[in-house]
Amino acid sequence: MRVFTTPDELERAVGTELGTGDWWEITQERVDRFADATDDHQWIHVDPERAKAGPFGAPIAHGYLTAALLPAMMRGIYRVEARMAVNYGLNRLRFPAPVRVGASIRAVVRLIEVTKVGDALQVVSSVTVELKGEPKPAVVAETVGRFYL
Repeated sequence: MRVFTTPDELERAVGTELGTGDWWEITQERVDRFADATDDHQWIHVDPERAKAGPFGAPIAHGYLTAALLPAMMRGIYRVEARMAVNYGLNRLRFPAPVRVGASIRAVVRLIEVTKVGDALQVVSSVTVELKGEPKPAVVAETVGRFYL
């Protein structure tokens, strides 16, 4: 894990890959809990028997579930020592490949930009969520975080 203790360290890392995270298995239980939390119970997510005969051959995670895991997956890759950090948003978000229940995913993070905004550093990262054994990524995103020093 990379740890940044000063703004200068973070700024020097712009344009570099910060690392690759651990694999996360996507379980049906996690998908079901996300469906309950978001009230999105579409059968391709929560009905394993019907989903087997569907277009993906198995139930799949919600795209937004995978996106919601980005901060947690990124925490295992790098950390900025700050008094507070917040998710500011996404500049881009795409779901090139489905995440089937039982699949494993991991994040690869590249630092794109660091900008001073008030008393915070705004950090833009390119995140690719890889699918174990698959050629296409599950998610390609540009995340924006603010670190209050």
